[in-house]
Amino acid sequence: MTKNEKINVRGVEFDNVTMDEAVSYAWEYIESNSPVGAVFTPNAEIVQMCVENNENYELINSAALVLPDGSGVVKAAKILGTPLKEKVAGVEFGEALVRTSHEHSAGIFFLGGKPGVAETAAEKLREKYPGTVFCGTHDGYFDKSGEENDKVIDAVNASGARILFVCFGVPAQEKWIAANKDRLTSVRLCLALGGSLDVYAGTVKRAPKIFIKLGLEWFYRLLCQPSRIGRMMALPRFLIGTYKEKAKNKKK
Repeated sequence: MTKNEKINVRGVEFDNVTMDEAVSYAWEYIESNSPVGAVFTPNAEIVQMCVENNENYELINSAALVLPDGSGVVKAAKILGTPLKEKVAGVEFGEALVRTSHEHSAGIFFLGGKPGVAETAAEKLREKYPGTVFCGTHDGYFDKSGEENDKVIDAVNASGARILFVCFGVPAQEKWIAANKDRLTSVRLCLALGGSLDVYAGTVKRAPKIFIKLGLEWFYRLLCQPSRIGRMMALPRFLIGTYKEKAKNKKK
């Protein structure tokens, strides 16, 4: 297995990779004999969640691949003097795996979203990328433990999927993967990708390219969902804390 350089940003160990390198590594992992692995895609808000609740560090850093999903993380790495190669957006990474899955004869299972969203996402991506094999779908509205959870795991195992998208939101999706990945039989890689299924299904639109280019995707989401303002307050705390860490490191 290729060993990626790791960049520590406020305690989270990010893989220092480009999008192409991340996709290449994912396929290398899927085709290896490694244990079932996870891909987590922390943004600044999630890193701040770890800073404020240290128990989350072990969970996030346990992934086989930790990708910097957000311009805030890339900016923080630069501030700290340990720059990352680039932002690797989870929604784009997931689609890249879908796009190349037929080359590796790898089936995909979508788990998450409201009823009907995963099915619609699979249908639209199948039209966009003919030859893609979607082995199954299931919404995210089930008891994450007990009998309902057992049935979902049985369905994933019966599907023969090698890639499992788990889209419940943070940190529920990461916790579910950590608790259940050893029960998966055919799956080789679990992707924790939040609202990606909604984007693929077309029920939620990504920010216009100009917002993404300027690192203002968070601002576009806030304009669309003003109720996110409470969550967004983590961003200034993250930035201020990063500058404090930089000053602290200078004194050493």
